[in-house]
Amino acid sequence: MTRIKNSELGSSPFQRLFHSEGFLQKWSDLSECVSADGKLSMELKENVRRVLAFGNGCSYCQAKGRPLKAAEVKESYALGFAEVFLTQREKTGEQFFHVLTDEEISELLAFICFTTAQQYFGSLMELK
Repeated sequence: MTRIKNSELGSSPFQRLFHSEGFLQKWSDLSECVSADGKLSMELKENVRRVLAFGNGCSYCQAKGRPLKAAEVKESYALGFAEVFLTQREKTGEQFFHVLTDEEISELLAFICFTTAQQYFGSLMELK
């Protein structure tokens, strides 16, 4: 049971927490944008999302399972960055900025920040 009554909007339990169609649409559009293949793959981002789910305490997001073992060096650094972000926030180490390109860093940080916002929202709403 969530903290608020579900709306009739959306197609998932998360989306039904939004009671404004405009807000839901913009939120969903941004979620799709930051999660899509770009400089970093969707698969890498999904693995980062899994790391964040357990650190951010979102039960709904944790349901997809624990992170998978990194398949490549960039993914390993992205997962490590997410883990450091969860514990140290603004004091993440410089070593992460020397493996990824500027474009990859920008995309990864945008993804991490937006995903954290989504997971905080789910956690605060007690979405299961």
